[in-house]
Amino acid sequence: MIRRYYPWGSKTIPYAAVRSVRRVPLGIRKWRIWGSGDVAHWWNFDPARPRKEMALDIDVGKRVRPTITPDDWRAVEAILLARGGVS
Repeated sequence: MIRRYYPWGSKTIPYAAVRSVRRVPLGIRKWRIWGSGDVAHWWNFDPARPRKEMALDIDVGKRVRPTITPDDWRAVEAILLARGGVS
């Protein structure tokens, strides 16, 4: 479950819906605290994002991709790869 995804709550993505997971170095995007700046990605609310270096872009087969910055992105990536059987 991605907490604080929408202004009104969380988003649940079934593992089977995950097509791929891509690492995204944050760079200037670390200042995007929430929402979309390019209509291709939707960032969950994360006020700690400016202190992070990596995001995970999750392809679920839709135009907008959930993009998250978990505290331990390596662990989340490993879980998504193992459970979803994705690349």
